[in-house]
Amino acid sequence: MIREQIPDALKSSLKDKDVRAVSTLRLIMAALKDRDIAARGKGNAEGIGEDEILQMLQTMVKQRRESISMYEKGGRLELAAQEAEEIVIIQRFLPEQLDASATEAAVDKTIADLGASGLKDMGGVMGALRDNFAGQMDFSRASGIVKARLGG
Repeated sequence: MIREQIPDALKSSLKDKDVRAVSTLRLIMAALKDRDIAARGKGNAEGIGEDEILQMLQTMVKQRRESISMYEKGGRLELAAQEAEEIVIIQRFLPEQLDASATEAAVDKTIADLGASGLKDMGGVMGALRDNFAGQMDFSRASGIVKARLGG
């Protein structure tokens, strides 16, 4: 379970004196703690589940990719490199990502399984994809594919 892997990775990184990994893992743990506190406020004493942790990690990767593009446009290549290093560290906890063709195949299968026929079904398709492919798929890319397939 990811929740146990993160502190173990932090301990290992501290022993190895890997400064970038230590800071990134601490950021992950802080974000996880914030989400757990919010979940407890909503009556979930356990904190967030594994699928929500995967979504949180994907969001962190997405934020860093956006930062990389902004840093590169601004000529701050050293900051872009730091963000890229953080992405590698975060991705250690994510399952293998689906490539473009596998994403398209998953979208097509989900649309067929649900019998989706128009844009009004897009929410259901995206929900099913999130349930079945949490942590494995770039949902912004999948959203574009779903929209195109359903006639957007």
